[in-house]
Amino acid sequence: MGFLAGPLLATEDQQSGTDGVHECLKWLDLQPSQSVVFLCFGSLGLFSDKQLKEIAIGLERSEQRFLWVVRSPPFEDKSKRFLSLPELDLDSLIPIGFLDRTKDLGFVVKSWAPQVECALAWPLYAEQRFNLVILVEDLKLALRIKESEDGFVTAEEIESRVRELMDSDEGKSLRKLTKEKAAEAKAAISEGGSSIMDLVKLVESWKLH
Repeated sequence: MGFLAGPLLATEDQQSGTDGVHECLKWLDLQPSQSVVFLCFGSLGLFSDKQLKEIAIGLERSEQRFLWVVRSPPFEDKSKRFLSLPELDLDSLIPIGFLDRTKDLGFVVKSWAPQVECALAWPLYAEQRFNLVILVEDLKLALRIKESEDGFVTAEEIESRVRELMDSDEGKSLRKLTKEKAAEAKAAISEGGSSIMDLVKLVESWKLH
């Protein structure tokens, strides 16, 4: 007999942190609901200078609101990959004038921001490629970013996928389904929810042995 317990969801306190409200969250509060694409690739999600510029160009061309967490590119010398990355110099990594041209649409954060959902799947390492298959093909909760053989993604591809997510009927359906699944997940771990009841059954089965 199988038992289904989960999912694990962050509480409001965990999401906001204990050191006050992050500037990017203040900015998000000023934007229309469900109008912002969030780009965050984790502590190991590092891009080359060239790829960062392509992301910036694609975001600007998409004309969509965005919150982008940018980290310093990895060292070219593989022997230094475990060293701390140098201080991020945005001016040298993104196109000249990008921040000024997108100041009414975007917010760029250095290194870290509170994690929120993003429905564009761009797998980089570890289990992410497996997760991509689940999210895109099985659950239909994400759009796939198309890469070249060496893993590079063009500005045109970024622009196209962001527009598809935010402007197309498919993107609207995807975001609607994501909200529905989120509501189902919260219901499952609420009092009397399916996950809680399964957990109770599991504990009771242990007591019988």
